Amino acid sequence: MATSTQPSLVPPFTRESAILKVRKAEDNWNSRNPHQVSLGYTPDSIWRNRAEFIHGREEIVRFLTRKWHRELDYRLIKELWAFDNSRIAVRFAYEYHDDSGQWYRAYGNENWEFADDGLMHHRHASINDLRITEADRLYFWPLGRRPDDHAGLSDLGL
Repeated sequence: MATSTQPSLVPPFTRESAILKVRKAEDNWNSRNPHQVSLGYTPDSIWRNRAEFIHGREEIVRFLTRKWHRELDYRLIKELWAFDNSRIAVRFAYEYHDDSGQWYRAYGNENWEFADDGLMHHRHASINDLRITEADRLYFWPLGRRPDDHAGLSDLGL
């Protein structure tokens, strides 16, 4: 019986393992499960998300819980930008609406640094929100993981 070997998702990263690490992070965030997402980070992880500074898994869970109470029907696409040894840079865009029904597309970049065990210990995110109309939306998959056949950022012209 033939077996396929998955690349290790720990540093040092190869192009293939960095792409898989980015997709795994995207899948986790699209779960919109704060506790599940927090397990991808070290217990003492440090984040900068926009102008908010977050320290450790408990604060990550509180932050994400608040986020997904405000950002409804959240759908995210991440794309590898660059990688080196224990660092990965990504660009991303996500769509959501607020409780009034106004849709947004948030564009951003993240810089990640990983511990030897593959858990992220630093995350720096810069994000900008753009109001969009319902007709401008591009992400229509059911909530949860983006289907493998759904276009990525580059394919969508983002």
